[in-house]
Amino acid sequence: MIFANPLWFLVLIPAAALFAWRYYRLKSGKVAIPFSDLNLLQGWMKESLNEDYVMEALKAASVVFMIIALARPQSINKSAEPPKPVVDILLCLDTSISMAAMDFDPDNRLEAAKKSAVDFIKKRPADRMGLVVFGGSALLQCPLTLDHESLTDFIQSIELNATQTNGTAVGTAIALASSRLADSEAKSKIIILLTDGRSNAGSIDPLTAAQAANDLGIKIYTIGCAVPGGGILPDLPEWGVRYGTRVEDLDESTLSSVAAQTHAKYFRVTSEKKLKEIYTEIDRLEKTKVETLEMTRVEDRYLPFVIIALILFGVSMGLNVFVWRTAP
Repeated sequence: MIFANPLWFLVLIPAAALFAWRYYRLKSGKVAIPFSDLNLLQGWMKESLNEDYVMEALKAASVVFMIIALARPQSINKSAEPPKPVVDILLCLDTSISMAAMDFDPDNRLEAAKKSAVDFIKKRPADRMGLVVFGGSALLQCPLTLDHESLTDFIQSIELNATQTNGTAVGTAIALASSRLADSEAKSKIIILLTDGRSNAGSIDPLTAAQAANDLGIKIYTIGCAVPGGGILPDLPEWGVRYGTRVEDLDESTLSSVAAQTHAKYFRVTSEKKLKEIYTEIDRLEKTKVETLEMTRVEDRYLPFVIIALILFGVSMGLNVFVWRTAP
């Protein structure tokens, strides 16, 4: 609590002096009415003096509370307005069958990518983020949001072949993500595309999609998620894959060109640790200052003190008139 007019507290000094003087007058027993024999009034004077002490105390308390009210006590409530989006980021995650390759023991490519993406999200609480999954086609799994808990749930629930279409449509994924970022008012618009293959599906060429993204002011960081030499696929009979199949079809040239075309960077993953380091570097490259608007609400709290002062004064007057009447 603060006081808008604290100078009113200076009035307490003369008020204290006045009541001290009145207290001294009462204690000295000085009266204004002469009597021939004070022995006749000893009992009455003692009782009357106690009543006067109570009356003076009530009046003094009333004055104190009124001075506090005049000093205008106020409560201060501060709140922070959520910052405007500074960076909008769409994660584009390849879920094609080849992402089941066991490159990152004990995890496969997809599980390693999911874990690293979740860690990245935790580092950027002020940014809107979303998720696009792709295989032979692309799907918006989660729109841009500040609800990172829900986004994390979406990522953790991703399964292989989430689009139910074979192939790797890199260009389609870029185009879909770009369309979702086109109307963004954020200062920076980012796509982080992770894949382990080459674009072999969809009707949109990755470089054409990247050029369109660049025209919209969107950066595309690309991540090649496959260790040199490829990885071994587990037994996946539901998709006609037998254990021991080695997959290595990473198109680094196209991924590098996509990133360069949008003034971003291409990264090659060689281990799960390296994948986490890549997300950390992207986080560092896209650091921006977040300005939070702090709002302060001031409310006057003088009314309770006024009410208490009036009640105390009213009680003193009531006692004086109806209970402890003064001698005529």
